[in-house]
Amino acid sequence: MRNKLFLVCSALLLAFTTTAQDTDASYVTAAPTYVYQTVTVIESIVPSGLGRSRMIFGTADRDFRDYTSSRSAENDERNKSSRKEIRVKDFDETKLLNFFNIAGIRFQNIAANDAVVTSKINDLASQGWELAFVNSGVESYSGDGDSNGIYVTRYIFKRVVN
Repeated sequence: MRNKLFLVCSALLLAFTTTAQDTDASYVTAAPTYVYQTVTVIESIVPSGLGRSRMIFGTADRDFRDYTSSRSAENDERNKSSRKEIRVKDFDETKLLNFFNIAGIRFQNIAANDAVVTSKINDLASQGWELAFVNSGVESYSGDGDSNGIYVTRYIFKRVVN
């Protein structure tokens, strides 16, 4: 009886495994390929409103391979890429308001910046871009004699290539 039960269970398991492994080409899909776009927001936290705040959207393409060198113990020659060739002059620059004015922090400016950045995000979303990553950093006041500071936020968008 045990042997018959074992044989029946084995046969069912084999039939289920074979059916589950059946690969019909209509079920197989290739992983999508994406292109990426970066929007950088720089918000000044310089006191008295003296800084500059901007949203930058690059419109020129660059290939990192053109400016990359490989270094090793045998080849320790520095990268001699020309800054002039790397520099981009084609980009969209959107003015944003500084976090501070002469009286201190200005919450209306923060709300205005949020509205402008959200408008850009919504515009890109309407063009098929999906927000994939957000990365931020701060360079802030570091003691006497340093009145500089900025918030930098990078919004990385992706879109499927057709």
